[in-house]
Amino acid sequence: MPRLSPALLLCAILGSSVLPVSADPLTLAPVTVTDWKAVFGTVEARDRSPARARIGGTLVELTVAEGDEVTAGQVLARIVDDKLDFQLAALSAQQQALAAQLTNAEADLQRGEDLLKNGVTTTQRVDALRTQVDVLKGQIASLVAQADVVAQQAKEGVVLSPVAGRVLDVPLTKGAVLMPGEVVAVIGGGGTYLRIAVPERHATALQTGDAIQVSGASGDLTGTLARVYPLIEGGRVVADVEIAGLPDTFVGARMLVRLPVGEREALLVPKADVLTRSGLDFVSVQGAEGPVLQSIVPGVVRIVDGVEMVEVLSGLTAGDVVVSASEVSHE
Repeated sequence: MPRLSPALLLCAILGSSVLPVSADPLTLAPVTVTDWKAVFGTVEARDRSPARARIGGTLVELTVAEGDEVTAGQVLARIVDDKLDFQLAALSAQQQALAAQLTNAEADLQRGEDLLKNGVTTTQRVDALRTQVDVLKGQIASLVAQADVVAQQAKEGVVLSPVAGRVLDVPLTKGAVLMPGEVVAVIGGGGTYLRIAVPERHATALQTGDAIQVSGASGDLTGTLARVYPLIEGGRVVADVEIAGLPDTFVGARMLVRLPVGEREALLVPKADVLTRSGLDFVSVQGAEGPVLQSIVPGVVRIVDGVEMVEVLSGLTAGDVVVSASEVSHE
């Protein structure tokens, strides 16, 4: 019994096949491909500015919630400290008492000056009366300044947005008691970027300005590696990716990122030329007596000049001529 050639043996496995071929065979040659590392990135606000309480008191009004867009200087909340009203009332009463004393002291000074003109009193006595008037005026001015300070503190109960952006967090509720410096709301402003953490073995492959591929809910996006931080924590390198039009609707959302981590030589064939039969992958290769099917181990699919190309891990070598098979029909 005659021995079957490898090509005839493959045809026996696949069944009787007819391979229509194209007029332009492809001669395989190594091409440079980029290896990509898939990691997850987190959407971060460029500026996270806390809106803090400047005075202590009770939160009587809260005008924003998480997700609201605000402008710089917009009123977010109002804090009231009842003690400030009592202090203003006390200062006002003291001011009225000193005003009455001042009126009496000014009258005494006027009488003393009249008596001095008539030679009845001494200059020393008139100077003492004048000093008393000046002291009372100074005390009244001090009380007015203290009242202005307390009034300004009461005005600082209004919490304003430090920047324009979106409200990320409101940790308090209406009626809460606050101390000075507590955070009423956190505002994310200045736009958004994508922060990634890459294993340190790929740190040397990261270069500022590299193109980064990002997969989001709205489709694939292209970003630019803007910054690589020098501090390695937990075996990972932190980097920032700038993406035009990155939404700020969900700060903290995770997005799939593909990073270029190296280049190497590979053989690529058009995906349309790969035939799959019985769980095996084949490519039609030009042989001495015509096209024959060659079993291959395919790798990842890459887009080259708008054409889907399959990386061949084994089965073909540089110089092989791939004959395009548009279809295979079994009899």
